[in-house]
This record gives sequence, C-alpha cells and structure tokens, in this order.
Amino acid sequence: MVEERSQEGAWPDAGPVTDDGLPSQRSAFPVTWPLPTRWADNDHYGHVNNVTYYSYFDTAVNGYLMEITGGDIRELEAVGLVVETACRFLAPVSFPDHLEVALAVSRLGRSSISYRIGLFRAGEEEPVALARFVHVYVDRATRSTTAVPEVIRRAVTPLLLPKVAAGR
Repeated sequence: MVEERSQEGAWPDAGPVTDDGLPSQRSAFPVTWPLPTRWADNDHYGHVNNVTYYSYFDTAVNGYLMEITGGDIRELEAVGLVVETACRFLAPVSFPDHLEVALAVSRLGRSSISYRIGLFRAGEEEPVALARFVHVYVDRATRSTTAVPEVIRRAVTPLLLPKVAAGR
C-alpha cells in the first residue's frame, strides 16, 4: 500500500519550500499512502471538513508504521500519542477525490517524532494541504515519556528529510 521513493540519488531537488523551510512538493516526500475520500467526509459546504484531514493524517502515519514494522504498534510497550498538529489548507477536496498522504520526518528525537505531511490529489505535484503531526512516546502502562521504540525508529529513519538526516 505504501509507495516508496527510490533512495538512489534521493532528494536531488526538494522543490519549493514553505515559510517553515520545509519542502512542499510531492517529490520531496519519501512515501505516499493512498486514501480515498468517503461520502461522509463532505460537509454541508460540499468539501471535506477540516477536522477530517486530521483523521487522514492519523490513518496514514499509523498505517505506514504498522505496514513497515509488520506488527500492531498498539501492542508495543511504548505507544505514540499525538501531542501537536497543525494544518495549512491550500485547496479544497471533496468526495469522490482520490488522495495521497505523503509522509516525511522533520525531527526524530529521543522520545518524539515530528512528521511533515503533504496531502495531494492522486497524481498531482502540488499539495492541497501541508501539516505537522507530532508523536511523543510514552510507556503504555504508566504513560511516562520514554524512548521511541527501536522498531519505530527503524521504520521512520528512511523518512528523514535531507536537512534532518545530515544533522543540520
């Protein structure tokens, strides 16, 4: 289900960047997750309601992690809780659009992962939305902050943006 970009010659041109310094074009994201819109996603105004976008992001991040790790991430000793989200809406989408959620990691810390997310209509290069999505890992039983599990760290390392991967 995940479309991975080739790492050979990766990131030759990240394309235009936004005011947060992060790339915005599809080619800058290492993987995409296909996601069709649903009839129920449209609101009274005829487009996908803004709150639904966050469901798309959560589905794509966790779906990617489950597919790449080959397991149920909810059963790990440490689980990722969403502690921060933000979204810039650039163009409306509506049912029956076919979307792709593009994933990258802008920061990989000891106990947290900051994702850069681009939402694209299938096959288009320009995003309809750009988002930030932050997981903080906590012990499943105590809810105390803990290290990102190694299996998750291995899964997201290929998603690191070039600037992050280079340690800048």
